[in-house]
Amino acid sequence: MVRKLLLWSFAVIFPLPLVLALNLELADVPSMRLYITWGLIAYSWWLLAVLLSVRPSWLDRGVGLPSVYALHGMLGVLALIPAYLHRENTFAPDDLSRLLGDWSFYAALAVLCYSIVFMSGWLTDRSRLALKVKSRLETVFRRQLSVWIHRLNLAVVLMIWLHVHLIGRVNQHFWFMALFDLYTVVVLGIYVWKKWVAPDSFLVGAVQENIALNGSTRRVTIALDRTATTSRPGDFYFLSFDDAGTGREWHPFSVTDERRDVLTFTIRQTGDFTHKIGAVTTGTRVRLEGPFGRLDYALSRCTDDPPLVLLGMGAGIAPLLSLTAKYLTDRHVHLLWSVRRADDAYYSPLLDEYERRSGGRLTVTTQVGRFHRDRLSALLREEEVARGEFVIVGPNPAVLATQRTLRRIGVSRSRVHHERLTM
Repeated sequence: MVRKLLLWSFAVIFPLPLVLALNLELADVPSMRLYITWGLIAYSWWLLAVLLSVRPSWLDRGVGLPSVYALHGMLGVLALIPAYLHRENTFAPDDLSRLLGDWSFYAALAVLCYSIVFMSGWLTDRSRLALKVKSRLETVFRRQLSVWIHRLNLAVVLMIWLHVHLIGRVNQHFWFMALFDLYTVVVLGIYVWKKWVAPDSFLVGAVQENIALNGSTRRVTIALDRTATTSRPGDFYFLSFDDAGTGREWHPFSVTDERRDVLTFTIRQTGDFTHKIGAVTTGTRVRLEGPFGRLDYALSRCTDDPPLVLLGMGAGIAPLLSLTAKYLTDRHVHLLWSVRRADDAYYSPLLDEYERRSGGRLTVTTQVGRFHRDRLSALLREEEVARGEFVIVGPNPAVLATQRTLRRIGVSRSRVHHERLTM
């Protein structure tokens, strides 16, 4: 919690050097200073949102990628408020600077509206109607298009940068402009480096195996050129296949086992990208960005060895398998796996093997359909409810519903960890 507060506090601190430099030098238009400051705060938050979009792995290990994405999205929302105050209370000296300011504002507003529906689960995870609308629209607006529309934030930054350089009452102040340009160049430089240069230094491997587990799920095994030394059970990676059929966009998938030289991923074919996974051939080169994730970190911090309750829904079993493999001989582990159909329980033989290896420490419960309140109350032991550490992995709406159910049967929020299968 402290680390998350520090992350959010940084959003307040980040604009301050620019704001102070502006107000120290801009003494000739005191009546406009406040509203110019609002515009500067909005610009700083858009820059910070771009910076967070590169997914710093060290920040993920500190607070978790979901928290990073939450701040990234919130900055996009909050920046529109000072941007609106700036736009409505200032005037540009020429047509071009005014047009650039207007275009950047409306582009940021369009990105926000689009992201609320397509790139954020806040609304669609809580409304079936919104989820249905999103599913219909996704037949037209594919994921790759969504990614490119989201990159309009770069165009917003560049238009505002030029907008400021065209305003005479501002651009005459050397030290402010030097700091303003430094902020912009550093952020865009980091973005360009991470998106186009750094991938050459990521983990690289080749597809060793790509087999169907059932009609809608595949297991993809990747042999790495070098060992993933920082990988931990429960982690996930962003994968990019060098295959013309799938495209080279990055998509997140969880690791299924504990190995570090060969990584196995369980992929449910539900989206426009994953539907093409079956066509990826053996030997296809793959780049892997990561690892990301905090599930093992959260569980390993427990000093009194509480029982572990792992709840997986569908392909959400993937990261739980690697966690089970790590802890099955050290702690009491209760793995609950809900599947849509009986043939979706494709890892039952592996789980049977884990139970035999655990010496009675592992309990596995697999059922068709979601675990509801009465069923969970009957399955969970008193000790598990009272002091167990819970991990939930699955689709966003199912994870949220399961969290509410656990709270109703007496599991405290602090003992529930989750990973949602939608980023």
